[in-house]
Amino acid sequence: MGSRIALVDDDQNIIASVSLLLETEGYEVDTYSDGEQGLVGLKRRPPDLAILDIKMPRMDGMELLQKIRTASAMPVIFLTSKDDELDEALGLRMGADDYITKPFSQRLLLERVRAILRRADQSVTSASDQMVVLGDMTLDPDRHSCKWKGKDVKLTVTEFLILSALVRRPGIVKNRDQLLDAAYGENVYLDDRTIDSHIKRLRRKFREGDPTFDQIETLYGVGYKYLEQ
Repeated sequence: MGSRIALVDDDQNIIASVSLLLETEGYEVDTYSDGEQGLVGLKRRPPDLAILDIKMPRMDGMELLQKIRTASAMPVIFLTSKDDELDEALGLRMGADDYITKPFSQRLLLERVRAILRRADQSVTSASDQMVVLGDMTLDPDRHSCKWKGKDVKLTVTEFLILSALVRRPGIVKNRDQLLDAAYGENVYLDDRTIDSHIKRLRRKFREGDPTFDQIETLYGVGYKYLEQ
């Protein structure tokens, strides 16, 4: 059996069509029609990836993601309407790994699902000799573990890959395209603000434990770099 995917959406047409698509591709699919059902189901049967609609009754996708992130770094894809640009950016800042705008092509959704599951698997199964210790930063891809000054920092798969791309080349500027490739692969096309949102999320997470954290530097118009220690 392939990876398990949870699909949470109040649109029964999307539930039917997307679950059929994913099951045809060999994935196991759990479906939920609102956020409250989804939260119970995700706790009972944790999936390898969750696809969440933003606008749902009882509990919307934003609140559901917030509750998920208190206990899990599972990859999450948001489904948004074409007018929800603010929601897209907010969702990424809250820790979503990707978003797709409705109406969407099933081929695009499938490509995103495959890409995220592939890099999640790579993050978990990377060799232990790829651990990075740089000053107060420790990254262990084998355990999907990040520590700053000895304290755990919980990162999503996307955040971990972006941070790893920066930390492995301290002092070297990475432009947004390079960071997109590191996190999403070369065949997934997203705009620049996706990386900006993830960087803001990374900084916020580190500063929650250490308000002095300032290792990720922005070079306006160029990109980002991790400062050498």
